[in-house]
Amino acid sequence: MWLSPLEPRARHQDIGAQRVDNIGAWLLETAEFRRWYKGSGEDECYHPTLFCHGDPGVGKSYIM
Repeated sequence: MWLSPLEPRARHQDIGAQRVDNIGAWLLETAEFRRWYKGSGEDECYHPTLFCHGDPGVGKSYIM
């Protein structure tokens, strides 16, 4: 039994084919991303999930 008629694999492949090289590279350079990636430092907290929110159509899927 399928939970949804959507085809996430096909959508993922379609978006991947449309991506432009280095799109979203700016995100990797932000202080916020670097802090998340390295952990919070002193308290050695580990955050395994990065939540990226925004309105539909702003490019979240393409940055992934």
